[in-house]
Amino acid sequence: MSDQAQKLRNLIRQREGAALPLSEAAPQSNARIITVTSGKGGVGKSNFTLNFALCLMERGYRTLIIDADIGFANIDVLMGITAQTNLLHLIKGEKTISELVQTGPGGIQFIAGGSGMFDLLRLTDEETASFTNQIEELCGMADFILFDTGAGLSKETQQFIAAAQETIVVTTPEPTAITDAYALIKMVRNEDPDVTFRLVVNRATNTREAKATADKIRMVARRFLDIEIASIGHVEDDHLVSRAVKEQTPFIIAYPHSAAARSMKVLVDQFLGQPPKADLGGGMKKFLKRLIGRTH
Repeated sequence: MSDQAQKLRNLIRQREGAALPLSEAAPQSNARIITVTSGKGGVGKSNFTLNFALCLMERGYRTLIIDADIGFANIDVLMGITAQTNLLHLIKGEKTISELVQTGPGGIQFIAGGSGMFDLLRLTDEETASFTNQIEELCGMADFILFDTGAGLSKETQQFIAAAQETIVVTTPEPTAITDAYALIKMVRNEDPDVTFRLVVNRATNTREAKATADKIRMVARRFLDIEIASIGHVEDDHLVSRAVKEQTPFIIAYPHSAAARSMKVLVDQFLGQPPKADLGGGMKKFLKRLIGRTH
């Protein structure tokens, strides 16, 4: 395909609202780096990350997921894909960063993490320099890079949150999920007061329940931690979500007109309407410096 034809194809796709593949996209200076986490397991964090990313793509944003759940990496499982590579191959010098990027349903692109994430936190200075040069290329190929972290209050999860520019905390209306979400925010806040949190309520029966859940966390955080946490919305409780998980297909694709899909699209629009902090910058290089520097 000629350069002119390729440019025309890309222009058409942009006008149609489709995100370009990372390999075809024009370089940008920085990507927004966001961690997605939760205070406890079982709240649908990884499923949220996957469908959130697909909705960003629908809006024309180039989006990449990096599975940073060290113990229970499962983004590939949710898509019915057996990952052949992960970050460990890059750390060992067996693969380049472009060879790690895999494509799932809807064209979503991702990098499997697994045990590679554990090794990432324990690199030597020489390995860190080589790794950083490779993975920094991602910032020129994506508008959003989402790190799906492990759930709970582990040291590794805390490191990812503190290193990122923004953190989305996923909870549900269940009392234990609310308590654990606040505990996570408090722990990170005590270690790093500069972290920006955004709150998502998953599996909410309706808008009223979602708002009540978010308000509980926001009120306690305001009173005891002296921080304002923005809520970016909720995902409605929907039996089609569990069906999509069993089918190993994102619900945004399998059931695009479902209640969960509709609420997710509203949530993404609300997220995009909340601008990031003005001092965000440094991209992947700054993220890795903050992440790995904390372990040495």
